[in-house]
Amino acid sequence: MTDDPRWPRASAWLAQEAASPRLIVLGVPAHETSISPTHADTTPAAIRQALQRYSTYAVGHDVDVVTVPVLDAGDVDRPDHVEGEARVAARIASLPARDLLIALGGDNSITHSVMTGLLPDLGEAGLITLDAHFDLRDGISNGSPVRRLIEAGLPGRRVVQIGIADFSNSAEYAARARELCITVIPRSVLRRRPIEDVMAEALDIAGAGAAGVHVDLDVDVCDRSVVPACPAAAPGGLTADELRRAAHAAGQDPRVRGIDLTEIDAQADAPDGRTVRLAALCVLEAAAGLARRSTMSGVARVDR
Repeated sequence: MTDDPRWPRASAWLAQEAASPRLIVLGVPAHETSISPTHADTTPAAIRQALQRYSTYAVGHDVDVVTVPVLDAGDVDRPDHVEGEARVAARIASLPARDLLIALGGDNSITHSVMTGLLPDLGEAGLITLDAHFDLRDGISNGSPVRRLIEAGLPGRRVVQIGIADFSNSAEYAARARELCITVIPRSVLRRRPIEDVMAEALDIAGAGAAGVHVDLDVDVCDRSVVPACPAAAPGGLTADELRRAAHAAGQDPRVRGIDLTEIDAQADAPDGRTVRLAALCVLEAAAGLARRSTMSGVARVDR
């Protein structure tokens, strides 16, 4: 790829190592407890590399993310199992003050460890998932983080699950979601409502009385044709554009303290790298949303 000083690359922006970052990016390459075999541990590096393909300027919003001081905090070593999850939470607690954390997974088990480190008082927190699945399974895996967070104190009434897919879940887990008072917005609703409206509703529910909200972007919520590197993605999911718009909405809202990107196996991607490229664009969309927070009131920095 040629270099053009008038066309700065997003990868160079991420490498700036700001002393007082508004955004911190952290790799959490968990994969060992995944229900399906995966090389999701290779994905954080692949996303960083994919940023070389993109600029820092969003024409539609007239925003340049170079205005957002960023720090790439590297990857957490051995983030799997209970011991690894403790390392993730401790690493997040040790990071500098910032407005937003983006965690690059890794499988969806990281939602538990990332949110625990980000918002340790789970009773005062909210969670939004964009996911084809409820993630309410028993045990410890990429299918259980929402159940585990609720058992650890997260109020079910402040959990919103967007994009839950038909024929990808069981009636028993749907009943469990109802029992836990989770708000479920299935894929069928998104066929008739703009994603921005759905995100606004979800943020109001998850953020009601909360000290902060975490947003889990499980990329298998998308249509399989656009995310072939997501083993559990099915035909009929969200479009790539809908996921990007959701990431932007999350980045723009001052109630959102963290975002994770999960369930991509970079080694299983299409030759054109479309899944990893989508994840890289979601990082940029969230950063562009964060840049737009500057025009909003009541933005508070995060000191943990």
